[in-house]
Amino acid sequence: MIRVFVFFFLLFAIAAGFAWMADLPGTIQISWPVYENGEQVGTNIWEQSPTVVALVAAAFLAVFLGIVWAIRVVLKSPQIASRFFRRRRKDKGYNALSQGLIALGTGNAKLARRHALDADRLLADEPAAQLLLAQTAQLAGKDDEARQRFEAMLEDPATKALGLHGLFVEAERHREPVAARHYAEEAAKTSPGLEWAGKAVLGYQAVAHHWDEALKTLERNYAAKMLDKKTYRRQRAVILTALAQKLEDGEPERAYSLAKEAHGLALDLVPAAVITSRLATRRGDIRKASKVLEATWRLSPHPDLAETYAHVRTGDAAVDRLKRVKSLSAQRANTPEGAMAIARAAMEAREFDEARKQLKKVLQSEPTRKAFVLMAELEEAEHGDRGRMRDWLARAVSAPMDKIWMADGVISAEWQAVSPVTGKLDAFQWVTPDSLSDDDGAILEDSLFEAPALPAAGPATVTTVKETASSAGRDDEEPVVLEAEPVEPVAPEPAVAAKPAAAAPVGKQGYEGTTDDVKHSSPLKDLPDAAGEVSAPAKPEARTPEPDGTKAEATSADKPAPEPDGTADGKAAAKSGDADEAKAKSSDKDDMNRPIEFPLSRMPDDPGPEDEEEDKADKTPRPRFFN
Repeated sequence: MIRVFVFFFLLFAIAAGFAWMADLPGTIQISWPVYENGEQVGTNIWEQSPTVVALVAAAFLAVFLGIVWAIRVVLKSPQIASRFFRRRRKDKGYNALSQGLIALGTGNAKLARRHALDADRLLADEPAAQLLLAQTAQLAGKDDEARQRFEAMLEDPATKALGLHGLFVEAERHREPVAARHYAEEAAKTSPGLEWAGKAVLGYQAVAHHWDEALKTLERNYAAKMLDKKTYRRQRAVILTALAQKLEDGEPERAYSLAKEAHGLALDLVPAAVITSRLATRRGDIRKASKVLEATWRLSPHPDLAETYAHVRTGDAAVDRLKRVKSLSAQRANTPEGAMAIARAAMEAREFDEARKQLKKVLQSEPTRKAFVLMAELEEAEHGDRGRMRDWLARAVSAPMDKIWMADGVISAEWQAVSPVTGKLDAFQWVTPDSLSDDDGAILEDSLFEAPALPAAGPATVTTVKETASSAGRDDEEPVVLEAEPVEPVAPEPAVAAKPAAAAPVGKQGYEGTTDDVKHSSPLKDLPDAAGEVSAPAKPEARTPEPDGTKAEATSADKPAPEPDGTADGKAAAKSGDADEAKAKSSDKDDMNRPIEFPLSRMPDDPGPEDEEEDKADKTPRPRFFN
């Protein structure tokens, strides 16, 4: 707008000047003498108005300037021609450079290299052309050529940072962390404001656990404005926490000050709160240890916080730990982490009802594998019910996975300050990994959490007794084998448990001179009732096997006469004729006809030992039980 105004102003001034000259009175005369033969013969006069004179003067001036310009062009034509050809060469070079970059971006290595060579030939000492050649060599897989071209850039201060970055990329591609760290440190010294160099140096120092150097690098990066204040505070807290973990055993005082500073910088950083509380407990500052954990729990509930809070005062009873965990959970109610912590503390305190109540909340709202496993432990600890325990463990297999520390696809049981894959600080997050299936499992009914009830009276254990004994006075008796066949399980009643009956003597003492196979059953009435009494056993059936192992009917000489109570005298007593000895053996036989009883030392669903073969060299017959 100002230029337009100035143009019209000058045009108006020129027009006004010509109008002023046209209005001037008089004329302008130019006279010059005329000579003939050396003598003046007259005078020529050119008389015109001022306007005409001005126009003629302007025309002469324009002609003069044109002549001067033509002379200068002729004199400077070599320089003009050289500049023209040089400019044309540059245009071709930049055009080749542009085409090479496009080909490089599309992945055409051959075309990019051809344009790069043209650009390097047309553009002498052009850094962009050298970079294009090096990157083209990288794309084509010519690593040695790329490394040589990047090393050549180090000689020029203008391209040194460019060469260091290229060498850094090459070192990372070939998995050479020592060389990559060296190039990054050199680049950071050459250009302190390089963001990639500062972050790379910090990452390599963190991976190597050089936390003191990492703190200095972080300060330099923050001073160079590579990161904002929030990120700086978070990364500093992470580094201080890692350094405190490293110094916890060797320098506890310095570790405590570092951990306390880290907790102040990031209240939601769980590892910082845990180590601060642990070190405060070692110093005897229970109040400080509790306050740190409570502040972090309100922001980010975590099982480690609850575990540390429960043991913040060493030597406390399990009941006291349960009260403390309840107090912590109340500061942020209705969280699965709090319910799980209360359930575990309640199991340690043997308060199974409270543990079952808390686990029921978790399993019906946010079920996880740890909750199912803890429920199985509860069933075993409270009732010793292995059947229900296995049922809960089977449900845990298909349950959703628990939260865990994870970073860049790597799962860790403990928190780490840096990712082992990318070297990024504060990469580990407390998250739930993706489950193998999208199914959350079946809905859990309330009946699953009820304590198991004793079943009604039913069939008990059916026992089969097989006995083979030799005649009196022989030492090659076969051992007696007693087989117990388990049927429907019966829950034991600890308050009214019956005393186990003593095993009856066998072999020479119990069945001397007889060969019997006795099979009898023991119904539920054989088990002890509320008064602790045992019902009478059923009557046995007697059969005599032949020496070849087959059974035959008993003869009148071999088959004993039945007694009114269902027992028979021993055949050996009839042969000896000794009444006292027969009476003693008859009493022993009565003991053998009594049902075999044994205490329920295992749960009914426990298969028990599986060794079915007895050492044949043992000649002393003794009972064996197989479930």
